[in-house]
Amino acid sequence: MDTKEKSGRVGVIGLGYVGLPLIREFMASNFPVTGFDIDAVKVDLLRQGRSYLKHFPDEAVKEWAESPRFKPTTDFKLIAECDYLLICVPTPLDATMQPDLSYVEKTAQTIAEHLRPGQLVVLESTTYPGTTEELVLPILAATGLVCGKDFFLAYSPEREDPGNPEFTTATIPKVVGGHTAACLERAMKLYESIVRPVPVSSMKVAEAAKILENTYRAVNIAMVNEMKMLFHRMGIDIWEVIAAASTKPFGFQPFYPGPGLGGHCIPIDPFYLTWKAKEVDFRTRFIELAGEINTNQPYYVVQRVAETLNHVGKPIKGSRILILGMAYKRDVDDMRESPSLKIYDLLRRQEAETEYYDPLVPATGPHRHFPMVRIASLDYSPEMVASFDLVLLLTDHSTLPYTEIHENAKLILDTRNRFPVNSNKVFQA
Repeated sequence: MDTKEKSGRVGVIGLGYVGLPLIREFMASNFPVTGFDIDAVKVDLLRQGRSYLKHFPDEAVKEWAESPRFKPTTDFKLIAECDYLLICVPTPLDATMQPDLSYVEKTAQTIAEHLRPGQLVVLESTTYPGTTEELVLPILAATGLVCGKDFFLAYSPEREDPGNPEFTTATIPKVVGGHTAACLERAMKLYESIVRPVPVSSMKVAEAAKILENTYRAVNIAMVNEMKMLFHRMGIDIWEVIAAASTKPFGFQPFYPGPGLGGHCIPIDPFYLTWKAKEVDFRTRFIELAGEINTNQPYYVVQRVAETLNHVGKPIKGSRILILGMAYKRDVDDMRESPSLKIYDLLRRQEAETEYYDPLVPATGPHRHFPMVRIASLDYSPEMVASFDLVLLLTDHSTLPYTEIHENAKLILDTRNRFPVNSNKVFQA
């Protein structure tokens, strides 16, 4: 189980947007890796050397499939074979905005069934401070094994940014906190093999650091979204304002407005802290206000749709509206918490004839808020664009033919600043 010799087997539980990049780095460092998931389809695709994430290349997965070191499986009994177990499962919110830790809890229970002396368990899923110690540790300790002596427990939050070519798992420093000094030492040795780890004094500090990172982004995005709405009323271009402010070499970091927050982190994680803060009789007012502003953005966009159509004397009802982009961010196929779904639903409720085009999302599946929404992307053509009364840009994929869309669209409502602002057919939201 020497990380220098790469003799210990790494088990990655959860083969999604966090798990696959981790596997890539451990495979590149010559570790044997077992990938666990309850989704047999994902496991079968990996065995065939095929990726199910658009931004994750088939080439890497094909190499894994051809390697005897990689073992994707739905058989969780193989946990006993692993020396290191990394938990990368979802931590969503439930319908009442309460933390849903059922995936973490079930995973910890499954690990406990096969836990053996010498194993290191690391939670990577984003959660509130105290989760690893208060939820995971008691489940593992109930086996009778002693943490820090018989097994080791740590928390190291993921820092993935899917679709960002500038940063990968290997180049992003990784915060690590252990339950004991021995736990931290064991986790640091493992992560040193693939990344630059940053040790902190406890698992709670590591958990809090991740929540702070995402809350910082949520609050600043809310601020710039509010500025966007204010400056629109004042006749000022928010994008030009941001560009001007960004010339200051200190004291300012640009954040950009949009149609709302999406993804598995920013819209969700700050509310884990809001929920936990109630235990210490504290109200997280910044988080709640930011959530209110960001959640309101789809409604603001629909309001701007109505105002834009009004320029040509059309109501929303009966108008043909083409949404560009269903993914939550540029150049990924991830739809989790995507504001495009909310906007699609709002437009449909107002009886607009709404369709979408997204080259990375050929069809939508069920969503946490919209379990019945199942629609397919239209095929792109200039004629298709021209057939709509309004084109609504929500996700600015780099592969979209913006010049051609601009030439053929009757009206454009742009939430991402990708079309010419001096065009008489382009409006901003």
